[in-house]
Amino acid sequence: MPRVKRSTKRVHYRKKTMERAKGFFLTKSKLNRAAQEAVEKALKYGYVGRKLKKREFRSLWIVRIGAATRNAGLSYSKFMDGMKKAGIELNRKVLADLAATDEAAFTQLIDKAKTALA
Repeated sequence: MPRVKRSTKRVHYRKKTMERAKGFFLTKSKLNRAAQEAVEKALKYGYVGRKLKKREFRSLWIVRIGAATRNAGLSYSKFMDGMKKAGIELNRKVLADLAATDEAAFTQLIDKAKTALA
């Protein structure tokens, strides 16, 4: 079996790892093995974090919509049921934005949902 020295491939591999580890603490930004382990862990956390972000934003929107509907004397689930029965298909992100910024438009939506429920 011939000997393989890897020269440029090893340099590029290490350089990529060290660039990704820039800003890490102590040896995690200086030594290749520690940096590689830290980078792999960070990439894993980043992947998981991108999935959690979607979940957290959806729950935030639901809380905001629920708070705005409770002020009008309606629960979140009744409001969403009324919206579906009224045929209004706005997603939670838009509804939460309306609830926070434009109260007049949101109260109109609440009225339409109440009439659809009755």
